[in-house]
Order: sequence, then C-alpha cells, then structure tokens
Amino acid sequence: MISVTHGDSGRQVDEQAASMLEALFTRSPIGLHLLDADLRVVRVNTATPFMRDVSLSELRGRPLREAYDMVDDDLEPLLREVLDTGVPLLQHIVPALVHGNPPQRRQFELSALRLAGHGESALGVAVTSVDVTERERSRARSTIRDAVRGHVGRTLDPVVTGEELVSAVVPGFADIAIVEVVDAVLRGDDPPTAPLPTGTPVMRTAFRSARAHPPQAHRVGDIRRLPAPTPFTQALADLRPRVVELRPTDPWLAHDPPVAEAIRASGAHSLLAVPLVVRDAPLGVVSLYRTGDALPFDEADRDLAAELAAHTALCVDNARRYMREHTIAATVQRQLLPRRPETHTSLESAYLSVTGADPGAWYDTIALSGARSALVVGNVSGRGLHAAATMGQLRTVVRSLAAFDLAPDELLARLYDTAGQLAAERARLPLGDPPRREPLAAECVYAVHDPLTGTCTLAAAGPLAPLLVRPDRSVALVDVPSGPRLGTPEGAPFAATDVEVPDGSVLVFTSDPLLAGYLAESSGPLSAAPDFSDRPIQELCDALVYGLPQGLGAGDAAVIVARTRAFPADRFVAWPLDPAPEAVAEARRRTRRQLAEWNVDEETAFNTSLIVSELVTNAVRYGSPPLELRLIHDRTLTCEVRDAGSAAPHLRHADTVDEGGRGLFITAQLAQAWGTRYTTWGKAVWTEQAKPLPL
Repeated sequence: MISVTHGDSGRQVDEQAASMLEALFTRSPIGLHLLDADLRVVRVNTATPFMRDVSLSELRGRPLREAYDMVDDDLEPLLREVLDTGVPLLQHIVPALVHGNPPQRRQFELSALRLAGHGESALGVAVTSVDVTERERSRARSTIRDAVRGHVGRTLDPVVTGEELVSAVVPGFADIAIVEVVDAVLRGDDPPTAPLPTGTPVMRTAFRSARAHPPQAHRVGDIRRLPAPTPFTQALADLRPRVVELRPTDPWLAHDPPVAEAIRASGAHSLLAVPLVVRDAPLGVVSLYRTGDALPFDEADRDLAAELAAHTALCVDNARRYMREHTIAATVQRQLLPRRPETHTSLESAYLSVTGADPGAWYDTIALSGARSALVVGNVSGRGLHAAATMGQLRTVVRSLAAFDLAPDELLARLYDTAGQLAAERARLPLGDPPRREPLAAECVYAVHDPLTGTCTLAAAGPLAPLLVRPDRSVALVDVPSGPRLGTPEGAPFAATDVEVPDGSVLVFTSDPLLAGYLAESSGPLSAAPDFSDRPIQELCDALVYGLPQGLGAGDAAVIVARTRAFPADRFVAWPLDPAPEAVAEARRRTRRQLAEWNVDEETAFNTSLIVSELVTNAVRYGSPPLELRLIHDRTLTCEVRDAGSAAPHLRHADTVDEGGRGLFITAQLAQAWGTRYTTWGKAVWTEQAKPLPL
C-alpha cells in the first residue's frame, strides 16, 4: 500500500497543472495567447496550424498590434476593457491575415479572460482563438443564398434582375460582380442553343465593385461580342462554371485586352465565371472576382455560384417571356386600335400614345349621323395577349352597335350582354387554359357629341368619367352615373346623362380613373387648354404629358383629347312641316333651293329631292306631329325627317300589283346609308349621300 502525504499531493497537482499548460501551449489545436498587462505577447501556442511556421522568439515581447496582422482595429480596446473590468470577452469574430504565399485572410473566434494575481491586480489576458473561417464562410454563403432568393427577380426586367444580383453578392461573396446577357434575350427572343455561337452579341447589364471608382473593361449598357477562347466563352460552351486562378501570363488574357487590363488594375486574383442557363440554353454569364487578400474561390463557392446563377437565369427567362408576350400584346393592340382619330367639322380629337403596358386599353372615335361623333374609351382587366384580344372583340362590338344609332345607355346595355356571353365562354374553357383563371371584367365610357345642340350624352360601365374644360378654364369631372362593369354579374341598369359643352371646350377621356382624378384635382396641365384654341390639338396632348408628375404617366392609359367647335351655321337648315300631304311638295321646293345655294350638282340634288319626298311622305302618313326636315352639309349630305311617333319604318320589297311600299327601298338605293334614331321626343329617319360635294 502506497501512502501519499499532503505535500506530495500538492506537488503532484502542481506538476499536473504545469504539464497541462505545457501541452496546451505545445500540442493543442486551439490557439492560446498569453498577453501581459500592456498587451504584449508572453507566450503563444505554436501547435495550431496557422502558427506552425512562426517562431515564439519572433513574437515574445511584441505588442499585440505588431505581432498579429489583425484586420479588426477594435480588438485592442476590447482586450483593455477585459483588463479593466474583468468581464470576459466571449466568441468575438476577428478577421486576420495569416502568413503564407500568398497571405490569406481568415476569421477567428476569440475569447479573452483576465489573469489576476493574489492581490486581484491584473497580470494580463489569456486569449483563446479558433479558426472558424469555413464555418463563417458557410454562414456567409447561406446569407448570400437567402439574399439572392429574397431580392433577385422582384421585377420582370432582366436589367434590374442583374442589378439585384450584383448588389446581393458584393461584397459578401465577391469583390467585383458583372452580369452580361445575350442581347436577343433582352429583346424577348428565344435564347440560342448551346454552345453559344461565336460572335453572339451580349450586353453588360450590371456591374458592382466593393471599391470606389473601380476600373471597368466595358460600361454598363455596352453591347459586344465575346472574344474566344476565354473562361467566359468556355462556360457558355459547355454550360459549366469555371474557377480560374488569375495570373498575368494566362494566354487567354491576350484575346481580351480590355478585360486583362481591368483585372490587372483591380488586383483580382480569382475568377468565377458562371453561365446563366435555362433548359440547357445559355442566357448570359456572371463574372465574379476576388481581389487583394480575399480567399480565392473554391469548390463550395462554385457550387453556390451555380445555384445563384440558376435562380437568376430563371428570373431573366421569366422577364424575357413577359417581354415577348408584352411585345406581341402591344403589336396586337396597335393593329386593333385606330391609327388616327376621325376628326370632324365640329370635333377635333387626338390620341395619346398607348405604350402597350396596358394592352386591354382602347379608344375610338366614330362618326355618327347628323354631324354627331361618338367617343369611346375602355379598359379590359388582365395583361398580355388575352386582354388585347378581348379588347379587340369589345371594340368591334361597340362599332357595330354604334351603327344602329343607339343611345349611350342602350348601347352599353347591349355591350354588357355581349361581355356576359364572352365571360361565359371563357368559363367553359379547359381548366388548364390561362384565360379561364382570369375572369373577364372591363370598363367603358361611351359619349355622343351633338354640335347642333351643343350637348354631350354619356353613359359609363364602371368608374370612368371624362373631364370637361370649358372656355372659362374651369376643369371638372363630368358626373356620369357609374353602371356595372362589363362581364360582371351585377346586372344593374345603365343611365345616361346630358351635359352642355360650349363651343371651344375640351373633353378628356381616359381609361385610368386615377389619371382622371389627378387631372381634375390639379388643373395645371389642363387649365391652359383654351390657349390652344388655334393650335394643333396634338400640342395640347404633349403639354398634358409634360405636366404630369413622375410615375403618373398617360402612356399606360388610353386617352382621347377632343376640342369642340361650332358647326357652321350656313351648312345646316331645319324647317317645320305641316302634317298634311301638301308638306311633301313644300319640302321638295325648299330642298332644291337650299341645294342650289350649296352648289350641289344636279344629279345629287335630284336624288336628294326624291329622298326627301319619300321620307316626308312616310312621316305624314305614319308619323305623329310635329314634323321637321333637316339638311346637313358636312362630310356627307344628310337628310333627316323627324316626328314624334315611335313606329319604326322598315324596308320591304313591294309586289308587282302593290301601289306603294317602294319608298324606303328607293331611298336605300339612292343613299349610301340610312337609319332610324330614337330620342326622348320621338324618332329621326336619316339618310347620307357620300358623293363629291363642292364646299
């Protein structure tokens, strides 16, 4: 039995403690640093990997800031705070340069404890350090991955997508980032097949550097052809990322001197060229560089960059698809809309250009009988080609209904029924058809301007209302009852309203209620409308656009600007007629006399007399007093016979033995167009003769 005395036990503990300290300072993989009260190196653990080539004699007695290449200037104040307060510093991350060829920038996790003597005086600081470079790089990669997934691709703009990518990866992942996209992709075309053909134009869409005023081989927006062979063209050939250690003697640099010079000037030593690929089709390339003392790219960085590039490429391709659909929709919209407005004697109109941002928006001006004009503005909900196609359908329906001289409220009621049928057809489409997932809804305002009465009759489906600028410079939204939106199951009736429009007034119709509301509240752009009375109305449109604030443009809306003028008094006559057979002869005499004053040729005057004779005869026989005959000498020669009856005349072919029934048939043969228009006071049967007429 061996007995150990207390003295022997104390000596054994001291020996064990000394042995443990020796093992920690010579063989432990954890870095140990013993500093005195002046933060000078007393002893270090030379067994840690980054200290194996360092001699203790080189460090002993040197101040902390000289012994280690600490990148963090805040470390020394933190250690002094540990000396002063005794509060430990735990798990503080410090970047430092590790000696080597080349020197490497690594990260260490430090913990510091104050060493106190018997009198509680501070003897120094014990610092432990663990190399956590890989852990922090992994954490940084996760941060970069989350940043790219959360911030790249928020818009359908490939240029903005590239800018979002470089902002997310610099400086956390790379010191310099460049995005170049195939130029055809930016225009919405299909990407080329791999390998990317030599000489394919690419555009630099984004550039970002961690340093101020960095050297650039090419400016953002430049279009160039990639010289070959280089790591960029190789990556676009086999669609695999490249990690390249940059050396001045690399032969590929001679193929692209501007890039070689930029690399030399920036001090880049590591390149990661990553292709943007979607379904094995190259969209572009991302170039990442590290400069100075940053660690070169490794395999883990390459895998992460490939993941980030795949996400970015998908966003760019989505933007390309949207741009292509937008281009097609804009083309369809442009073909479906009138190129120039129909300017009439009493109504001069102009359109503001529609950019295609809202392909469902439409406008139209339609010439009606009796020197009247219809103005139409509408908007179909949704985006893309389907909205443009539906817009074309509704515009065609409006034009067809307008030919029947329907009142605005009745026309919208019938348009509402047609839109309901289109919505029902859309609901019966297969489940996978995109239009089925997008219910049909549209808004429309239909107005008829009558220069002979100085009024405008309007009806609206939805919250669309025009603005009226009177000659006294007052600007106001016309109070139009808002009917149900087209395609919705609301089914409420439509109501029309009449508003007086003095000569020289300006009407502004827009498919965007927000734009109309702004113009009504801020009358600045329109208050000068009377000043344009003798200038082209297109100049007023330009002034209107210039006066809008940033972000509230008229380019996304369908807009009609119309200016009213007085109808020439010498080109319109109206005569009341007695409801008696003698009125027919009187109407013929007055008609011949008036046509002679207008210098109408003999053939047209003869035909017009026959038309007037038949129309007045029908009114006397089948109409209700009072009767009125109107002649309007405008773009056509118009004859109107009005009465208070509601019975509609209709064309029929009389039999051989019939004594009558041929009047309306003869009228239809002599006139280019004819029809019946109903009003609150009765009806008007009209004809138009479109023949050369000297004015």
